[in-house]
Amino acid sequence: MIGFILADLRRLWAGSLVFVLLVALATALGVAVTLQERALRLGSARAADKFDLVIGAPGSETQLVLSSIFLQPSPLPLMEGTVLARLLADPRVASAAPVGFGDSFGGYAVVGTSTGLVGELEQLAEGRVFATLGEAVAGAAVDLALGYAVKPTHGLAELGGHAHTELAYRIVGRLKPTGTAWDRAILVPMQAVWALHGMAAAEHDDADGHDDHPHDETASGAGGDHPHIDADAALDEDWSKATPGLPAILVKPKSIADAYKLRQDYRSNTTLAVFPGEVLTNLYATLGDAKRVLVGVTTGAQVLVAAAILLVTILHVGQRRRQIGALRAFGAPRTAVFVIVWSELFALIAAGVLSGFALGFGAAKFIAGYLSGESGVAMPVMFAAGDGFLVFAILAFAGCLAMLPAVLAYRQSPAAALRA
Repeated sequence: MIGFILADLRRLWAGSLVFVLLVALATALGVAVTLQERALRLGSARAADKFDLVIGAPGSETQLVLSSIFLQPSPLPLMEGTVLARLLADPRVASAAPVGFGDSFGGYAVVGTSTGLVGELEQLAEGRVFATLGEAVAGAAVDLALGYAVKPTHGLAELGGHAHTELAYRIVGRLKPTGTAWDRAILVPMQAVWALHGMAAAEHDDADGHDDHPHDETASGAGGDHPHIDADAALDEDWSKATPGLPAILVKPKSIADAYKLRQDYRSNTTLAVFPGEVLTNLYATLGDAKRVLVGVTTGAQVLVAAAILLVTILHVGQRRRQIGALRAFGAPRTAVFVIVWSELFALIAAGVLSGFALGFGAAKFIAGYLSGESGVAMPVMFAAGDGFLVFAILAFAGCLAMLPAVLAYRQSPAAALRA
């Protein structure tokens, strides 16, 4: 019987191939949506795990996290620089690092921070941490060699940003991979960012109403001259001194209890404190709504494909009435005819479903790889335990679907089939 089924499939190989491709594409669409959504959740959650608490000026919690954790370019209001000194003096704080952004180079974000955050992110793969205003540390995915001179651009060059000519950073170190957006960042001293944008401490005692780089007002100075920056000047990371305003501070509390207390204390009229994980949960809810829409679309496509396949199969059984009648006339029992028709159809659907899972996995891997290359956030594409149950459920449905044409063949009279 198996030999007969295989011979029949070989004889009808063109139609069988189209049949399998239809099922595979319908299945792959749903699998790719599910795996990619899961990869986005896992990747973003793991990226946020490295940062316990983010403190910034009052505003959008979502934008604060997207800008400070995922380095999405967007102007943020400034909080007073004295907040950093208070945090570092707080016994509940293990570490606190300033973050300043808005500049870029070659598609990479140029981020101002402290030497402490470089150590918090990951150990160096090569080189050393910056020690002067003109030095920088590259993320693991930054394709620039040690010693390369980076001339930053304010904003994005393709959107009309202008180049800073006052200072060129020299890359002196490279981080190990972190699986976060910081892998595609160039880390520079926070003091250099302030200097490039003309942000003197005395000018920024009140940061209300400014974005993270108010260079349009201060960078050129009162007389229009660019500020003089000594690239070889040693860093002075005494944050207890008067400092300009800051868009964000990344805080590592000493304990979970300290984290909640700090968040409560710094949610005020002048500061905003958030847990990145909580903000991502709200984003996941929105993402879940979008996923339901996509799943609904893919399910509708799969139902239409299943209906089309069933119709084609029934028509195909009708065209094979003489063959089925001949089998019965030569003594094949009804059950044998039922098994042959059911097995052929189920084998084709099963091949399409399994091919669809493989195709969907490959598509999700490709999309995740592209997004990871653009954002720096590692997005793991993987099957979960529940996916095995999904395969079983789909195959069980396929088995039920294949029974209808098999029943039609089973009930067919040999004499009537031969006269057709």
